[in-house]
Amino acid sequence: MTSTDIDRLVAIMARLRDPKTGCEWDTVQTFATIAPYTIEEAYEVADAIARDDMAELKDELGDLLFQVIFHSRMAEEAGQFALQDVIDSISDKMERRHPHIFLGQTEGGHHLWEQIKAAERGAKGQESALDGVALGLPALLRAEKLQKRAARTGFDWPDPDGARAKIDEELAEVEAATSPGEREEEIGDLLFAVVNWARKHGIDPEAALRGANTKFERRFKMMEAEAGDTFEALTLDAKEALWVKAKTRG
Repeated sequence: MTSTDIDRLVAIMARLRDPKTGCEWDTVQTFATIAPYTIEEAYEVADAIARDDMAELKDELGDLLFQVIFHSRMAEEAGQFALQDVIDSISDKMERRHPHIFLGQTEGGHHLWEQIKAAERGAKGQESALDGVALGLPALLRAEKLQKRAARTGFDWPDPDGARAKIDEELAEVEAATSPGEREEEIGDLLFAVVNWARKHGIDPEAALRGANTKFERRFKMMEAEAGDTFEALTLDAKEALWVKAKTRG
């Protein structure tokens, strides 16, 4: 990619945001209204990767890049920063966090990366080990990140057994809950415990749940195809039989 390539995209964004001749939709957007689209595009990138669809991945990465251009343009209009500042910031960060690569240090790797990140959080006035874990992350992913941060301070189960026992404890508290609000809170604790157990097994809970969603969708569509127009009218037992059959087919 040359500077001319990125300049073309920047120019397109500037034209779309022009208050006089731009697109009526693009000109009224804000950081807050665009943020959901940014998250959506990131998920579509992940989806293309999961499906091993390289043509789709190319398109989705372009859409995600455009989101960066969009946010940068709005910031530039507000006098905050421009795209070049974004590029400089990430370039500086990557060099700073990899001194063993770019500064000739003999020691480094992931451990040094974490030390540098911790120092950066301190420089930003973040006092807690949990500071800086983005609120906008999907709940499962944020739970895992919070747990990893806590684990670095020594607050962690020594093995998966402790995390597994916590699931039983939380499940019992769900069953003992006496109000909808209390039940919701306890189910939240149960999900948090399941994330912890997955983490102790080295499993990405977000990826695991995406896989489960995909599997359920595939099997349910097999059931619908097998039954045709009569599916909704079938008894639960009949639907269960279709489900069992679908499971044997994948």
